[in-house]
Amino acid sequence: MDMTGLFYVLAGLLVMVGLAGVILPALPGLPLVFAGMLLAAWADGFERIGVWSLIALGVLTAISFVVDFWATAVGAKRVGASRLALVGTVVGTFVGLFFGLPGLFAGPFVGAVVGELIARRNLRPGGLGQATRVGIGTWVGIALGVALKLALAVLMLAVFAFAWWW
Repeated sequence: MDMTGLFYVLAGLLVMVGLAGVILPALPGLPLVFAGMLLAAWADGFERIGVWSLIALGVLTAISFVVDFWATAVGAKRVGASRLALVGTVVGTFVGLFFGLPGLFAGPFVGAVVGELIARRNLRPGGLGQATRVGIGTWVGIALGVALKLALAVLMLAVFAFAWWW
């Protein structure tokens, strides 16, 4: 296999791992997709993928960072989450990685609830209910972020495919 073929294989692997990273929080999803597309364009000598296509792909990648922070913050802040609930979400997401797919879904929720309970040490009546609402709101925000990043990934693939074949 010549080097160009090797670059295409590596580019394809980067895109596939990046697509998995859209769902798995431990991987930088769309930046890996962009890196794979950039490598494929470079391997082709930028004959099919031009500067405007790369700029569009780069802008979509940058938007993914904004979406990540915005969606989680909107979900959490709409229900009055504390700063510790947001920290708990990050910790819960990381710990959830070690428990497979169920952990990916439950980890952020449990982390947000625990963080909210720690932040509101005096559990007055309804305190646990508030923590549960924060957990659900945070989880909904994360789910919204994943859905938006999936849409961005599909758009990136469409831009790349259009530029490559037309």
